[in-house]
Amino acid sequence: MVRAIVGANWGDEGKGKITDMLAMESDIIIRYQGGSNAGHTIINNYGKFALHLLPSGVFYNHTTSIIGNGVALNIPFLVKEIDDLVSKGVPKPHVLVSDRAQILMPYHILFDEYEEERLGKKSFGSTKSGIAPFYSDKYAKIGFQVSELFDDELLREKVARVCETKNVLMEHLYHKPAIDQEELLHTLREYREMVAPYVCDVSAYLHQAIKEGKTILLEGQLGSLKDTDHGIYPMVTSSSTLAAYGAIGAGIPPYEIKNITTVVKAYSSAVGAGAFVSEIFGEEADELRRRGGDGGEYGATTGRPRRMGWFDAVASRYGCRIQGATEAALTVLDVLGYLDELPVCVGYEINGKVTKDFPTTTELNKAKPVYTVLPGWKCEIRGIKNYEDLPENCRNYIEFIEKELETPITMVSNGPGRDEIIYRK
Repeated sequence: MVRAIVGANWGDEGKGKITDMLAMESDIIIRYQGGSNAGHTIINNYGKFALHLLPSGVFYNHTTSIIGNGVALNIPFLVKEIDDLVSKGVPKPHVLVSDRAQILMPYHILFDEYEEERLGKKSFGSTKSGIAPFYSDKYAKIGFQVSELFDDELLREKVARVCETKNVLMEHLYHKPAIDQEELLHTLREYREMVAPYVCDVSAYLHQAIKEGKTILLEGQLGSLKDTDHGIYPMVTSSSTLAAYGAIGAGIPPYEIKNITTVVKAYSSAVGAGAFVSEIFGEEADELRRRGGDGGEYGATTGRPRRMGWFDAVASRYGCRIQGATEAALTVLDVLGYLDELPVCVGYEINGKVTKDFPTTTELNKAKPVYTVLPGWKCEIRGIKNYEDLPENCRNYIEFIEKELETPITMVSNGPGRDEIIYRK
């Protein structure tokens, strides 16, 4: 059985915790898109970790962790991440890397930095991890596939061809030093040695695993609103963040995905530029940021302060719909116990009309939030295991959100730890 775990919002919804938790009963966990530009924070018996490329199920001895063909593979970053886990007492995970995955190159990071610098105030708020240049090259058919590392003649010819193209931009658009062909070829040979122990025909491996009835988790990066096609374009990531892409990015048939667990945050947060209708500012935002997440709302990769907002039912309902959610997991609910009242954005006012449908970016930029205010519960809810034991106002908040989402909330996270979860029937 294949289950996808994806985000409904801007990312940072707590997918890592849900994956880590469900991996206990799984055989295989797959990262199927994105790169090291965002992170999943995990708190478990080994400590606190921010994973960037590795799937969030690497902490179990019985699991296989896979980097799918849809991932932007930063090879030295992956190796360092594995080594870092081992240095902190985690048993070395069993990792496989798709031979069809494409490699994030050193010059992708440079191009990302140079383009943000060139754009200045009109920049996209990139993490400067090379993701947009990587996917641009992939679809322009000048990317390097893992399998190509093992053909030295092909590698040398391709390096020469790619450098010829890239150096025109380096010298004439960005006015930066040219890429050295021999140095790049040497780097790729080093990458070959690093990744060789992990390379596998992942699609064939998963085909056999599905035939054997293995339990498989697909772990998405970021959330619905950062999807290239269906998000807040152009302030999006450069890959599809949707569960539907999991089939492509892992190499399995789409009909094998039986369950889509869409993770929804109990309030809103976002990193980077782009429309954010329910955003709050000043001391109100600062306090929620300080209390939020598992130690403050700051990017797991960049450390940047996240933008904060109240729960956005319009965006979250859309996020669940576009993911094809079969269930929702509501996270970081425990954070809100200090509030007297909880505003929920239930509609957008655009040009004097109220809509409950999530619009395209041009309309979204004109939207003003329409709120329904619910009473807070004013107490600590961490440690509660049964739904019925939650304060009435807390249950009312969950059930109000569930109705707005039009998706059953089957899990409620009331703390950052692996076991701080409430299951609902």
